[in-house]
Amino acid sequence: MHTSVQRANKYKRAVMALGILLACCRCACALDPSLDISQYAHTAWKIRDGLLKRPLTSIAQTPDGYLWLGTQFGLLRFDGIRAIPWEPPTAEKLPSEWIWSLLVERDGTLWIGTRKGLASWKDGKLTPYPELAGQPIPSLVQDREGTVWASCQSISAGSLCAIRSRKIQCYDEDGNFGKQAYPLYQDNEGNLWVGAKNGLWHWRPGAPKLYPAPWPNGLTEVDNRSLLMTTGVGLKQLVDGKVEAYLIPGGGQHPLLSTLLRDRNGGLWIGTSDHGLLHVHQGRTDTFAQSDGLSGNYVIRLFEDREGNVWVATPGGLDRFRDFPVHTISVKQGLARLSGVGW
Repeated sequence: MHTSVQRANKYKRAVMALGILLACCRCACALDPSLDISQYAHTAWKIRDGLLKRPLTSIAQTPDGYLWLGTQFGLLRFDGIRAIPWEPPTAEKLPSEWIWSLLVERDGTLWIGTRKGLASWKDGKLTPYPELAGQPIPSLVQDREGTVWASCQSISAGSLCAIRSRKIQCYDEDGNFGKQAYPLYQDNEGNLWVGAKNGLWHWRPGAPKLYPAPWPNGLTEVDNRSLLMTTGVGLKQLVDGKVEAYLIPGGGQHPLLSTLLRDRNGGLWIGTSDHGLLHVHQGRTDTFAQSDGLSGNYVIRLFEDREGNVWVATPGGLDRFRDFPVHTISVKQGLARLSGVGW
């Protein structure tokens, strides 16, 4: 009996190790920018299949390789096989079970923005921040100097808070951001940007400056180093201090956009609210929707892990795209249909 238990435990450990290896294997490569989405290896974990029991709100990855998945009902820790609900130590609790944002600091600290405040998790210790108690935290980012920035939302005004050595300093609580400062983004030059109801703020370095624009809900950069943003009226870009329309190659404008990601090889991933994914790469655009196997047509979050895999959260589940050792070519890539051929 003792031997059987040992074997069972050994098997469980092996399965767990395999899961971590599959999810986070260092041999995985960043996505080849010459390929369409349909040419990447695609895996979908759908809520209806039981692995995930609720839609995701946010994604992060800690140095041990685990993915952390935020939901309206707490945190999940995902190893590539199982998504295990995470519980804080006894007698400790998060400000709220509804997770709004996640960030992994360079030292491995996991920052957890919730509907009612902020906490951090490091070395088995959960640290709450009472200064932000009761405030929703929709966005988190770490700048080059190591400061963690948190956007906050209140009934009267949004604010932007800097956390340095676990001390908090908040800015602009007089209403300049409107009711919410969201999203936050640091570009490749180290500039900190803040989306707000009245437009796009350049916050650091130098004095804050506002660029009037429709409220951005997603931010990234494009090839010419202009800042790209999703808004309620389509894609906009900030070029030489001016906000103008951005036309998707081959696709023009698309009004219902939700989020953005520029992967490390230059591919631009655009989440939509009704048509799945748009993928802009090397001057062309391809799509991948629920009809192609995506877990849902509304893209909530996009995330690139350390190995270059792209993760997509939808109301229907979680999708992963990674490079194939051997790439496929189909009708989508122009392969002629074979009809009436007798082989």
